[in-house]
Amino acid sequence: MRRFLSEAVPRFEEAKGIQVSIHFALTRILKKEIEEGAAFDMALMPRSEVDALAAAGLIVPGSQTDIVRSVVGFIVRVGTPVPDISTVQAFKQALQGAKSISHSQGPSGLYVAALLERLGLANEMKDKTVLAIGRPVGEVIASGEAEIGMQQIIENQPVEGAHLVGPLPPELGNFVAYSAGFAPGAPALAAARDLVAFLKSPVCERIIREKGMEPA
Repeated sequence: MRRFLSEAVPRFEEAKGIQVSIHFALTRILKKEIEEGAAFDMALMPRSEVDALAAAGLIVPGSQTDIVRSVVGFIVRVGTPVPDISTVQAFKQALQGAKSISHSQGPSGLYVAALLERLGLANEMKDKTVLAIGRPVGEVIASGEAEIGMQQIIENQPVEGAHLVGPLPPELGNFVAYSAGFAPGAPALAAARDLVAFLKSPVCERIIREKGMEPA
């Protein structure tokens, strides 16, 4: 989101004459800050976290608006065999045949963990999972610490030694959606609504694609 918002928000400020204060942090930190009473007008986080905050009354229910989709990809080390992941069954076989796998602790890591549960592979994968903590999954794969990995493609574009096999099968819902939601009683609600509308505009759609993501 930093790469996207750092370009999009100044354009909004110039177009609307509204100054925006942005606080960037890891998803789990943002969620904790909101739960502890942080003041904000609009939050932009993975949809699952925005929905959870809305269910708790900390974001206005029904105000959730998907802004960006970040596709999750499958990674191997350069020079190693490239598995078939073209179908759900082939993808499952690739996971089961791997000696070790890696994913992050961030939004895509939560997606992968939920996906493994959905596929009935969570227990089987647990003992051979290497978490990527504070670095891209691609670095874990490139170093040989894990055989295969899964993370948002945009996080691994510049990682040397990591080969992107491709996105996960689309039937698996192979993306992390980032959504906006408004704070109850937000003092700058009108401006926040204007910002969401701008982030959904054609101007921002172009920026989103340039950053390696998809408009939601």
